[in-house]
Amino acid sequence: MTISKSSSTNDPEEFVTVGDFIEQVDAQMAKGVLESAGIESFLLGENTNSLLGAAFFAQLQVHRKDEEAALQILGSSDSELETDEDVKVDEGTDGEG
Repeated sequence: MTISKSSSTNDPEEFVTVGDFIEQVDAQMAKGVLESAGIESFLLGENTNSLLGAAFFAQLQVHRKDEEAALQILGSSDSELETDEDVKVDEGTDGEG
């Protein structure tokens, strides 16, 4: 996932891209995270790629007024996922020592 910040105009209702995705499941998860936080979002290009699943590419967009909050939420959820993946259990020890 790529998180991006655009700045062409200052219209708060204009849609801006806050993330680019090549995996459909990642795009849907990010959209769900934003919607659960009360931020309206949609995936631009999601249906265009339905014929070629291997060529999936979508942009997650939100209203400009929600851009900063969306970037903050996506950034924090992305780092939480990385932190969870970094935790490894050493199956060769019993935890002592």
